Amino acid sequence: MIPPLTASETELFRASRRREVIARYWKRSRKTLVLMLKSGMGMVGLIILIVFLCIALLTPIFVHFDRNAFNADEIFLPPSWKHHWLGTDEVGRDILSELLYGSRISLFVGVTASAISVLIGGAIGVFSGYYGRLVEEGLMRFTDIFLVIPQLPFMMLLAALAGPSLQNIIIVIGALSWPSTARLVRSQIITLKERTFIERARAIGAGDGHIIRRHILPNVIPLMFANTVLIIAIAILTESTLAFLGLGDPLVISWGSMLHYAFTSLAMTNGAWWYFVPPGFCIALVILGFTFFGYATDEILNPKLRRR
Repeated sequence: MIPPLTASETELFRASRRREVIARYWKRSRKTLVLMLKSGMGMVGLIILIVFLCIALLTPIFVHFDRNAFNADEIFLPPSWKHHWLGTDEVGRDILSELLYGSRISLFVGVTASAISVLIGGAIGVFSGYYGRLVEEGLMRFTDIFLVIPQLPFMMLLAALAGPSLQNIIIVIGALSWPSTARLVRSQIITLKERTFIERARAIGAGDGHIIRRHILPNVIPLMFANTVLIIAIAILTESTLAFLGLGDPLVISWGSMLHYAFTSLAMTNGAWWYFVPPGFCIALVILGFTFFGYATDEILNPKLRRR
C-alpha cells in the first residue's frame, strides 16, 4: 500500500505542476508570437490597434475637450497648422480633439459589446455541443431564431425603445451578436468531446464540470479569442451606424456621432470635408486593423488554417 503524501510533499507536487503549466503556456505563447511576427497581415493589424489603443489611453492626459464649448467666430474653419489641425465643427469645436476623444468611446463600446457577445455565445456553444440531444436541439433552435432576424433593423428598434444611452447601445449590440460564436464553439466542442483524452477523463470518474473546465475550455478559448477580435470590428461598425442614425448617446462623442452631427449640420453641403472624412477614415482603419489581426490570429491558433 502506497503511503499518503505529507503536507510538504503535496505542496512540492503542486508547485511542480504549476511550473509545468506555466512552462507549457509560455512555450505556446512564444510560438504564437513568432508566428504573428512572421504574418505580415497580422503585424499590420497589430500596429494599427496599438496606435489607436495608445491614442485612447493617452488622450485624457494630453488633450482637453469641452463637449459644451461654443465659439461663433470659429465655425467650420478649415484645417490649419497654426490653430486647428483638422479644422472646426458647426459650433467652433476642434475636430482633432473630438476625433481623439471619440476613439475612446468607439473602442470601449466595441470591446465591451464583443465581451458580452462572446460570453453568451460561448456558454450556449459549450453546453449545446457537450451535452447534445435535447439541450443541443433547444439551444440551437433558439440560436436559429436570432440568426434569421435582421440584426441591424432589430438593433435600431431596440436602441430606439431603450433610449439613447451608451449602456443600452452596448447591451443591444452584445445581446444580438452572439449566434455566430455559439455555432462556431459548438462545432469545435462536438469534435473535442470524442477525443481520447476526454474519454479517459470520463473513465477515471471526472464529472462534466471538471471536463468542461479543465479539458474543453482550454482547447476552445484560443478559437473564441480569435473570434472576439473579429466581433470587436463588427461592434465598432454597428455602434457607428446606430450613432450616425441618431440612436447613440447624445452626451458622449464617438466617431459615429461625429458623422451624425456632420450630416445634420450640412457639412457635406457646405464643403466642410474635414468634419466627416477623419472619423470615417478612423472607423475604416480600426476595423481593418481588427480584421487583419483577427484573421491572422485565427490562422495561427486554428491548426486547420495554419500554414505549413
